[in-house]
Amino acid sequence: MMPAPNQVWLVVEAIDMRVGIDGLSQRIQATLGRSPCDGSAYAFRTRRQNRLKLLIWDGTGVWLCQRRLHRGHFTWPRADTPVCTLTAAQWNWLITGVDWQRLDAPAPAHWRV
Repeated sequence: MMPAPNQVWLVVEAIDMRVGIDGLSQRIQATLGRSPCDGSAYAFRTRRQNRLKLLIWDGTGVWLCQRRLHRGHFTWPRADTPVCTLTAAQWNWLITGVDWQRLDAPAPAHWRV
């Protein structure tokens, strides 16, 4: 059974889906300066944003999962930062293809009732 991650990190830059566990682990270490075996999950996307890969350590080995949307695309953060973290609720919205960034939007400061 795949473990529930402590955190989900989205790697903003697109990847080639031919990259496997070793290549993704190296990218996590080189780009983020983090260990792929820290209990967090790391999500990567394709350029078209209709596929993602998830790398997660379960304590004895690494899981590499892939998901593809048949319609639409995954909502991914802009390239302002190399990585973004998500809550469990945001992750669940993201993998279903829903725009998770719009679900937690705070009310505008100038709004009055």
